[in-house]
Order: sequence, then structure tokens, then C-alpha cells
Amino acid sequence: MARIALFGATGMIGGRILSEALDRGHHVVAVVRDRAKLTRTHPGLRVVTGDVLQPTSVSTGAKGQDVVVSAVGGGHGNGPGHLATAEPAVRSLVAGLRALDGGPAGTRLISVGGAGSLRISAGRRLWDTVGLPEPVLQIMHASGDALDYARTVNDVRWTIISPPTLIGPGSRSGTYRSALDDLIVGADGRSRISTDDFAVAVVDEIEHARHVNERFTVGY
Repeated sequence: MARIALFGATGMIGGRILSEALDRGHHVVAVVRDRAKLTRTHPGLRVVTGDVLQPTSVSTGAKGQDVVVSAVGGGHGNGPGHLATAEPAVRSLVAGLRALDGGPAGTRLISVGGAGSLRISAGRRLWDTVGLPEPVLQIMHASGDALDYARTVNDVRWTIISPPTLIGPGSRSGTYRSALDDLIVGADGRSRISTDDFAVAVVDEIEHARHVNERFTVGY
């Protein structure tokens, strides 16, 4: 049974991670900016107010927890600068955990990343695909910057999990394939996973810590 601090619990992916973790018997502290948006009640759930971009909020939410999970994406927030929050969020999460002074043996960090930096062939990444809209490219590169920063961190145990090209509501099969830096494409030529099975992969990583200090991706 893990003690989890979860940022982004009201989002599409974060909500499924919350449900999967609670269904498996874990205890979750959901750190949200607006408590009114999270109406779910559960004996294993506690809701507190905080902001992933504030290291003090991270420290407060993470204190006494085994792992901090961030499901806050690159498009989090509003206004002209909201597309570039991915790297600041990871920096804030790391700073907040460093303030707890747990060192490499302290609270782990698992952050949902982006798919843009995944390899699709030799020398090409998903963000090299022709015709991608500029806002999408901004989010992809912001997530890539967050990954680049995470790879400089050696005093906090971190994991970044990237989704495939397509992720959305669907059924929970409990199965998926995983890779490190290569986009996973199924036999049907599609790169996809349901939010439910992505949540399964996140909670599996919480429980088994197979990808400490590295990025990995999942898909069908």
C-alpha cells in the first residue's frame, strides 16, 4: 500500500490514475487548485489545495508520501504562456522534493510526459512529423524540455511516462506494451492506449519502480 500525492487529479488522465490507485487500495492526497472540481469521496482519499508550479505546495503535499505523481500536462493553465508549463512544473516538483531533504532515498517523482520526443525512426522523433499545428509542437517541445531537465537530476528519484500518439477514454484491459524512447505502434498501425490502461501503467510503476531515473512509454 503506497502513499501517493497526486497533482492533476481533476484531469482526464489524472482522474483515471486517482481511480486506479484507490481501487488498488493505495492512499492518495489529491493536490488541486480548486477543491470544488474534485467531488469524489473515498476512505483512502484526502483533498488539499495547492499548485504544482509552487515548490512549497509540492513540499506540503509530498510530506510523508512515498511518491508524487504529476498528471499536469503541457497545456495546463490559461493565458499566452500556458503552453510552456511542462518544464517549470517538473522543476517545481524537483525543487519541492529537494526541500524535504530526503535525498535519493526520499519521495519518488512520477510525471506524465509527452509523446513528441519519442523516436519514430532513425534520427526522427514524433515532433518531426510534417504538418503538426504550432500549438501542438509547442506542447511537444515543452515536454521535451521537461525530460531534458529531469535527465540532469540525480538527487531525486524520478520517472517520466510518455503516452503514445493517441490517448483517450476507453476500456480497461489491464494490458499494455512498454518501451523506453521508441513510439509504440500496434499491429493495426496505430499508436494508442486508453486513459484507463495508461493509469494501470502509472500505478504499476508506483508499485514496482521499474523505471527509476528514466523515461518510458506504453501503448498497445
